[in-house]
Amino acid sequence: MTVTAKDPKVAALAASRSLNPYPEKVTDEVFLASPFCDPRDLVQVKYEMVRRVRVDKVPVARAARAFGYCRQAFYEIAAALDAGGPSALVPGKPGPKGPVKLTPPVMNRIDAWLAADGALTSKDISQKVAEEFGFTVHPRSVERALARRREPESVPEDEPISRCRPRR
Repeated sequence: MTVTAKDPKVAALAASRSLNPYPEKVTDEVFLASPFCDPRDLVQVKYEMVRRVRVDKVPVARAARAFGYCRQAFYEIAAALDAGGPSALVPGKPGPKGPVKLTPPVMNRIDAWLAADGALTSKDISQKVAEEFGFTVHPRSVERALARRREPESVPEDEPISRCRPRR
């Protein structure tokens, strides 16, 4: 199968993060013989690899190699499929998955500071974080983290989102 820049399926697979970066590594004859199967579809490749082992009783090493993976990757893919179904085979979004600096313990300490002194600004809080925890945090990051911690149901529409005073 040729991959063209104008192919709408390639665009859709890329947009959903399920475009196989190495479709040429898929060499399984049964998979490639089917008009339904597409080596560019990463989710389909992973699913069919697991199916070939479990249903067609192909040895793990041979199936993994035929679909462009190693044995260890096969076991990880099979576990993901068992745990979350086919949607678990779509690669996750790249980038950080959670807070790096404003972790729950730091945010709990910030809540304690705000409970003791509600007049603290985000700049004051970022200075306190630097003094106590030894790293810098931008005041706007503090404001965003506080806004994320608040429950939307408890914030009246006319109240500002942040518990800190606005910057001047």
